[in-house]
Amino acid sequence: MNQNQYPEASRNPETLDVLIAGGGAAGLAAAVTLARSRRSLAVVDGGQPRNAPAEGVHALLGREGISPSELLAAGRREVTGYGGVVLDGEIAAVRRLEDGGGDAGFEATLNDGRVLTARQLLIATGLIDELPPIPGLAEHWGRSVIHCPYCHGWEVRDRSILVLGTSANSVHQALLFSQLSADVRFLADTAHGPGLEAGQARQLAARGVEVITEAAAVVESENGGSLNDEARLAGVRLVSGELLPAEVIVVAPRMLARTEVFEGLGVKTEENPMGRFISVDAAGWTGVPGVWAAGNVADLSAQVGAAAAAGTLAAARLNAELVMERL
Repeated sequence: MNQNQYPEASRNPETLDVLIAGGGAAGLAAAVTLARSRRSLAVVDGGQPRNAPAEGVHALLGREGISPSELLAAGRREVTGYGGVVLDGEIAAVRRLEDGGGDAGFEATLNDGRVLTARQLLIATGLIDELPPIPGLAEHWGRSVIHCPYCHGWEVRDRSILVLGTSANSVHQALLFSQLSADVRFLADTAHGPGLEAGQARQLAARGVEVITEAAAVVESENGGSLNDEARLAGVRLVSGELLPAEVIVVAPRMLARTEVFEGLGVKTEENPMGRFISVDAAGWTGVPGVWAAGNVADLSAQVGAAAAAGTLAAARLNAELVMERL
């Protein structure tokens, strides 16, 4: 069998040790760890990384500023270099298998009809950022519309920054970004967010953050509203018609883990102010036998380095479980 693909038959007769859903930092780090432990595995990846719009990955020791696509390509090479398999595609359905002796692992059907079986399943499918329904916002996402001071803060230092108060986390964002620029304003947009409490207003004032109370109508670019990759952000047009100029907009998206395909296995999700995620223990176990999760699917705030570390930790625990099965 070629190490980079399965035969053309619709069903692979071999049962893998581990099937990894998702080929981002968590999934690939887990795959490297498992392949180095001589585990048979396949990574199934849909090719839609969350950070694709970003110019570079930051706060990743030794790889500062590397482009997301370059990082993932390097990770894939490392996986296949140790004998792992990386498949382009998505898991459309997954079910638990049983035999006369009980649990027999999992069967996953890919969106192109291929069927894989595995003893254990690691979910590393990441999340989707759900932005507030403000026209023009999504078109600048990942460039001049950002959310994380640790992912993008240095790059926007000393610029004019407008924080949209659309989430319970928005004030926290404004406070953090005020460390990076003296020109930070907060739009208390009650049409799209929770409003501003008195204590929060005092915190913003203490950091020198100006508060504007009005609703956003549209995000505009300097070319008059035609948004594309080259368009520069002009600011936010308010419902009153006034334009609030800004070089950078900060927004808190609702983060939704990609979990739908796996919920039939009994995988549980939880909600917090940031969004929805899979509940796991410290090593990534979901509480469902044979099912693990790592990266943003289980930790909404994880940056690339933390996601990779979680994948490595889950893989180590998973490998130990497979060893113990044979005793």
